[in-house]
Amino acid sequence: MTIVNSHSSARPAAEILAWSKELLDPALRAAVKRLPEKLRRIAGYHFGWWDGQGTPTRAGGGKALRSALVVLCAEAAGGDPAGALPAAVSVELVHNFSLLHDDVMDGDRTRRHRPTAWTVFGKGPAVLTGDALLGLAFEILFPQGTSGAQLLATGVLELISGQAADLDFEQREEVTLGECSAMAEGKTAMLISAACALGAVAAQAGPATVTRFGAFGKALGLAFQHVDDLLGIWGDPGVTGKPVYSDLQSRKKTLPVVAALTSGTGAGAELSMLYRRRTALVDGELVRAAQLVEQAGGRAWSQARAEALLTEGLDELAALDLTARAAAELTTLARLIVTRTH
Repeated sequence: MTIVNSHSSARPAAEILAWSKELLDPALRAAVKRLPEKLRRIAGYHFGWWDGQGTPTRAGGGKALRSALVVLCAEAAGGDPAGALPAAVSVELVHNFSLLHDDVMDGDRTRRHRPTAWTVFGKGPAVLTGDALLGLAFEILFPQGTSGAQLLATGVLELISGQAADLDFEQREEVTLGECSAMAEGKTAMLISAACALGAVAAQAGPATVTRFGAFGKALGLAFQHVDDLLGIWGDPGVTGKPVYSDLQSRKKTLPVVAALTSGTGAGAELSMLYRRRTALVDGELVRAAQLVEQAGGRAWSQARAEALLTEGLDELAALDLTARAAAELTTLARLIVTRTH
């Protein structure tokens, strides 16, 4: 990595995210405004802009981490962050398309400390709003060139493939760790990979640089999923906005859970018995299931993999010709992913 100057001017994570959201928000609102009124109302509710009746509110709309990566990677690649806004908006729309659908498929009733959109407006309208966000994403990105649209399309197809595998796992008693990792790579990592690559494309970087940014994002995305799965079991509901042990309640086969189930340990075998039961797990059984995942090594394994993937991603950055500030700020966001609490 070429160090051009001191990184003392590098911004902290909170400042980077606030800067990127300030860039993104007007463009995202303008995009959503193009939707039919009923779908616009649901989308705005989901983004936290207003309540179910359309009254403006200050509800949180998430960190918009993926769109932040788009504009920050564009800047790091020597481009104008504002020029990457269409790509950033498109990535944010795709991400929220997946969240709207995911909440319906998983039956989740809470997101970001609020009732999920489908519980307020109904399943059909929530699904249709997700569909509209997906279509809008490509309508915004296509005028920027086919290479970016192709990158995003590949990310969407991988995301859907990962979601399909996740649903399939719910019907299977046995899932290998390799299958689970491949599912997580598609479901989460590939969209984050596309976000980073799209930033480089917006900066008109060469193919090798675009590939390197994409590899950084892929490692980062898989680390993100490991942390997300850990929070799905041990996260503080007051911070995550999700019920305690939410992933265990639905008996999801997440990365730490599958690591435990396939560990060959007594704790893994006991956890398998709980997961094979037909009846819902009650409070004490949920506590026991969490203990078993930890005793079987699933928690430690996922934590170690998240750290290793962070290192892999930072190695990809180190191979790029970045300024010290750009490298420091991307490293700051990368580290936020593996230390976040929600």
